[in-house]
Amino acid sequence: MPDLAVILPGMFTTVQDLGRCGLQQYGVPVSGAMDEYSLRAANSLVLNKDTAAVLEATLQGPTLKCNGTVAAAVTGARAPVTVNGLPVPMWQVLLLKCGDVLTVGVTVSGARVYIAVAGGFDVPMVMGSRSTFVRGGIGGVEGRLVRSGDVLPLSTPTAPLADVLGNYVPRAKQCRLPWAVTAIRVILGPQDECFPEDALYIFSRAEYTVTNESDRMGFRLAGPKLVHRDKADIVSDGIAPGSIQVPGHGLPIVMLADRQTTGGYAKIATVISVDLALMGQMKPQDKVRFVAVSPDDAVQALREQESVLRSLPCRSVSARKFRIRIGSESITAEIREVVEEG
Repeated sequence: MPDLAVILPGMFTTVQDLGRCGLQQYGVPVSGAMDEYSLRAANSLVLNKDTAAVLEATLQGPTLKCNGTVAAAVTGARAPVTVNGLPVPMWQVLLLKCGDVLTVGVTVSGARVYIAVAGGFDVPMVMGSRSTFVRGGIGGVEGRLVRSGDVLPLSTPTAPLADVLGNYVPRAKQCRLPWAVTAIRVILGPQDECFPEDALYIFSRAEYTVTNESDRMGFRLAGPKLVHRDKADIVSDGIAPGSIQVPGHGLPIVMLADRQTTGGYAKIATVISVDLALMGQMKPQDKVRFVAVSPDDAVQALREQESVLRSLPCRSVSARKFRIRIGSESITAEIREVVEEG
């Protein structure tokens, strides 16, 4: 089977999938991709199942050498991507041949890039997932970050190469990326009653900054402090993805992929599922504001996102090549009809 050798690992590059679900009651964090949308889109491009393992890199991607013929795709944050030093596009299938070197550079917009390969990365399954949880030392490549010299084995592709080539994701269906001040939709609660009206007012209108003390476990925010009605502590309960805890110091913490399973601080709101991917693309010093929506709004947004994902991938078809001679010059041109499936 083909494999990918790691020449340079990039920054905080790990193997991730959809996470280790159903084990939080035993104290096992979910982990998984910070931007699940980009992971699923990448897997759709190479006709993997949603659950296939990919590489997630933060702020700078890896350099990988291909051993064999591999269909790959790069999604997520906008970054320069090259094969053998020549620029190639993100969000479409790349054909890598034996000896080819794939390089993903420093992100230009957004924080995390995803590299999928046909078949997925064949690292050991741990408690139903290949996701890396670095703090616990489980999953991925020996429970750690990918490093130079690693050789990443690949699983058998689920579809013929001919069915994969030509797949792409149009710009309108690519992941959303942060802007000057990113609006993140939330549902208030489950402990919003622990905060007075003026604190809720501030929370819904203030601008917060992602601090340097942020990682896959959670984002600590700087900005206006939120006062509790009484005290910050509650009886510890479960922490959902996107829970926004407010400790005694009054500054919100958004709990993300590697979050602990329970917590004892009041949670003023919860990021809706669809916007977790956008939150996962933020980096330190990015600015965010929170917009309260109803549970019905959150459900509708999720339905719309699932509809988009079901429509992927789109496919380029009907490519025809022509050789045109102008005087002594010979030019090869390709005409390709582009259609969207679904």
